[in-house]
Amino acid sequence: MAKNEKNRRNWRDKYKFAIFNDTTFEEVWRVRLTQYNAFLLIAFLMLFIVGATSSLIAFTNIREFIPGYPDITMRRNILMSAIRLDSLERELALRDKYFANLNAIISGKPPVEIIPPHDTTKNYGAIKFANSPEDQALRSKVEKEEQFNLSLGPRINETTSLASLHFFPPVKGIVSGKYDLRTKHFGTDIVTKPKSLVSAALDGTVIFTGWTMETGYVIEIQHINNLVSVYKHNSSLLKEAGDLVRAGEAISVVGDSGELYTSGPHLHFEMWYKGNPLDPEKHILF
Repeated sequence: MAKNEKNRRNWRDKYKFAIFNDTTFEEVWRVRLTQYNAFLLIAFLMLFIVGATSSLIAFTNIREFIPGYPDITMRRNILMSAIRLDSLERELALRDKYFANLNAIISGKPPVEIIPPHDTTKNYGAIKFANSPEDQALRSKVEKEEQFNLSLGPRINETTSLASLHFFPPVKGIVSGKYDLRTKHFGTDIVTKPKSLVSAALDGTVIFTGWTMETGYVIEIQHINNLVSVYKHNSSLLKEAGDLVRAGEAISVVGDSGELYTSGPHLHFEMWYKGNPLDPEKHILF
């Protein structure tokens, strides 16, 4: 019993740590601790040192002094290599798909991408196709505009001159900007009603559809005699690349798309003959 009381007394007894002036023996600083408090203080100091060291290594450049840890340049190179590898894998996949489609075409088979997989979870026989009121109104308007279209006759010979071609006006309106080579304005700007339909000037094949920052939605059509017509600043496109169009057929909707070279709804129309621009007003009455 005496031994247990002695151990308990030693654990709970307070100890004083003091600092004295060596000359005057004046007590400068002191602290009183028990063994329990001293153990907690030491544990706290150790945890603080470990946490501070971990934070310095994790959030500062000190970690770069650790042997084997990559520096900023090495990490940047690793990241760029990963990006390039991902791009290379994507390009290789596109190349393999291109060669697979090319081999299928050469061997007389349809390209792989043209035939989508059949979804067996849906009953396609029960689907009913019905025209919406908006679609019927658009069809009626287009059919009425093309009722007296003179360009829907037999195809003109490839050797026909431009003077004998009948160009269909893309839109009817007011010319707000004329063709001018000095200012590099290679087309004609026609102001018309917003959301008016834009028609193809001649029979041809759509060779480009897309969007650019300067001219918005653009559609280009290849015609006979190396003639190309370009339609810019559309609000939406009704055709896709590869589509065959007839003269007077609706291909887009007039708009004000593009961040440059536009100040309101209009159509910018260009004609290119063998790589050289033509003045559309010399061939078409808008």
